[in-house]
Amino acid sequence: MLKWFYEIDCGKGGAEFLRTGFEDGTGKGKVVSPFMRGDPGLPEGPDNRESNRGTADHMADRSGGLISPATLVDLFRPLEHARKVLLAVSGGPDSVALMLLAAQWAEAVWKAPPLSVASVDHGLRPDSLAEAEQVAEWAARLGLPHHILRWEGEKPKTRLQERARDARYGLLIAHAETIGADYLVTAHHADDQAETILFRLLRGSGPRGLKGMESLFQRGELLHARPLLGMTKAELLAICDTCRHPFFTDPSNLDVRFARARLRRMERRFASAGLDRAALLRLGQRAARAEAVIAERAAALRASLPAERAPGFVQLDLALVSREPEEILLRLIEAEILDLTARERPPRLERLEALCTLLRAALLQGKVFKSTLGGVRLHLDAGGKLKLCPEKPRGKLARG
Repeated sequence: MLKWFYEIDCGKGGAEFLRTGFEDGTGKGKVVSPFMRGDPGLPEGPDNRESNRGTADHMADRSGGLISPATLVDLFRPLEHARKVLLAVSGGPDSVALMLLAAQWAEAVWKAPPLSVASVDHGLRPDSLAEAEQVAEWAARLGLPHHILRWEGEKPKTRLQERARDARYGLLIAHAETIGADYLVTAHHADDQAETILFRLLRGSGPRGLKGMESLFQRGELLHARPLLGMTKAELLAICDTCRHPFFTDPSNLDVRFARARLRRMERRFASAGLDRAALLRLGQRAARAEAVIAERAAALRASLPAERAPGFVQLDLALVSREPEEILLRLIEAEILDLTARERPPRLERLEALCTLLRAALLQGKVFKSTLGGVRLHLDAGGKLKLCPEKPRGKLARG
């Protein structure tokens, strides 16, 4: 098993350089960490090695693709009170860097939660199982338990990447529950964030989509953390390089059959037109500010709105919101549909928008309106009372 080590070398003029990392226990092999020291605020001298071991106070900021212990602690701060953490590691450079950083974080902080690693074998490439087994060996060298989760059964012919992602998260969430983990951590980074924002921009997303991925959000009973969203792909590659740690490259990332791969081929064109990573991330931050205001207003209005609720039924008095912006009405209807159907994903935005435009027009004109959306029937009476209930199952029931 690799053991964490901590060394301070004295340089010219009394300057000190910090090297931490993992060694194999034989004294022959060391994997150097992506840490450097350059802050005179840390007490100097060899007498402080033990007292400073595992701490991150007063360390230098990230520089040249390297990351300081202080930054490391900040990255994983949301996990400090976790019961157990599950790291999703595919074997690519991003997730390998995540595993290395998380392992050092767990060594560096007091009472860190236990870490576990999982790799999903989608069964879509001949080498996928061997790669997952290699990740298991890497995790074992770091002292981390590892499990391989397999996507069994016949694979879909269409929307393969989307359905593979859904299957992957389904497997990870189920495994987290099995091992008692309350946090799932993935290695999404700033380049992923920019790509996601661009992808959603091209598809006409609203502010909720354009804000990009959240660094921490709820997936059922599980918290999904993305601690590396502030780091770039180049920085994560530098971490693997500094640690001299191998990784795998997924050929599907360059497969032009998939929309994301085609989009990556156009990145330089978008950047030359002003849509580079910095601009996209800036757009995401601005969309996030707008989204926070919209979401807060919609939630407050929903909480204050007179309503009759029963299992499988809700009635709202929409007359009280007739003058609200259409976006607020849209969020209100969406929330009720999700509650009635217990679905995680809302209806498609364009369908929701079309329904709410007609619903709002009927509301302002005092007309009756009926429609269905997302498995829910909606009935607005002339007085502005809106009833919602799940649609009845289609088709005839088989008789025994």
